[in-house]
Amino acid sequence: MKALYLSIAAGLALSACDMANKADAPANDSVAVDTAAEEAAIKVKEAGWMEAYAKKDAAALAAEYADDAAIANPGAALATDAAARKALLDGIAGDPALKVDFATDRVIVAKSGELASSRGHYTMTYTDPGTKKPKTESGSYLTVYRKAADGSWQAVEDFITPGAQTATP
Repeated sequence: MKALYLSIAAGLALSACDMANKADAPANDSVAVDTAAEEAAIKVKEAGWMEAYAKKDAAALAAEYADDAAIANPGAALATDAAARKALLDGIAGDPALKVDFATDRVIVAKSGELASSRGHYTMTYTDPGTKKPKTESGSYLTVYRKAADGSWQAVEDFITPGAQTATP
């Protein structure tokens, strides 16, 4: 009888281990992700983002972000909720001096196809809050994307860091 209980206990333990291993395995384990196609999709998304900046369309800019996204711009508080992101993007898009140009230097897509990042450089002209005159800034950015339920990519972390700054004549 003792052997029977030991056999049942061993069987349950092995079953639990197998279930734990299956729970740890990626859900899309058997589906190959075309990371090159996903990289291309992110580049298309970023081209649309550039259009939104050119049109100064705050609503289109906001649509690039997931509900739990964070935007970090120098001199501004970290925007981590919808109201803060809206205020930040409305301010950026409402600036008459706004001109943004950015280009991706590197896109990395996770093998799972659920996360990606884009790193690049930018040049941005905006109205300097201190001088009230146009100012041009350039630097680097890093954006982390997450795949949304509809299959689109949404920014979840968007951080820029300025490099050289020059005044615009």
